[in-house]
Amino acid sequence: MYPFIRMAHGIWKARKAPKLGPFGTYVSQHRCWPWDIDMWMELNNGRTLTLYDLGRIPLAQVTGLIGMIRKERWGLTMAGVVVRYRRRIRTFERFEMRSRMLCWDARFIYIEQSMWKQNGECANHAVYRSAVTDRNGIVPTERVVAAMGLAETPSPEMPDWVAKWLEAEDMRPWPPMQDAA
Repeated sequence: MYPFIRMAHGIWKARKAPKLGPFGTYVSQHRCWPWDIDMWMELNNGRTLTLYDLGRIPLAQVTGLIGMIRKERWGLTMAGVVVRYRRRIRTFERFEMRSRMLCWDARFIYIEQSMWKQNGECANHAVYRSAVTDRNGIVPTERVVAAMGLAETPSPEMPDWVAKWLEAEDMRPWPPMQDAA
């Protein structure tokens, strides 16, 4: 089940958090609960992606993106993600989530997130390709940035490793090929 109560709590906490600039890092504290684990008693990989919402939505709130999206009657969607898992997060273990906007291109905003164990080790790292949408589809990021009052703010340069991920995505067939039954 989706963590609605945890999300509501995270949004409530973010209301009182200091506002961040467009590239600020939003830091939040979490715990791995029994309903987050798999049969190996560690944070489930799919649940990790769901829990990243608990950092991304408050990040959008403290940077002003959520308010602008509501005002414009736009939506926010995820268009892709790449994840690297390196350390286990066990049941009841506390962890810190760090979320920030990396950069943007003509269509997408790239968001970097990571979960850090109490001992300072990074447990996992994700980069999301997100888009702002309206009833006609994807809203160009130029319009999104202007609506946020950042028209004069250039995007940071896209990291090479993100650009390589996008190159690989462009080579990936869509729809996926399927073997005949």
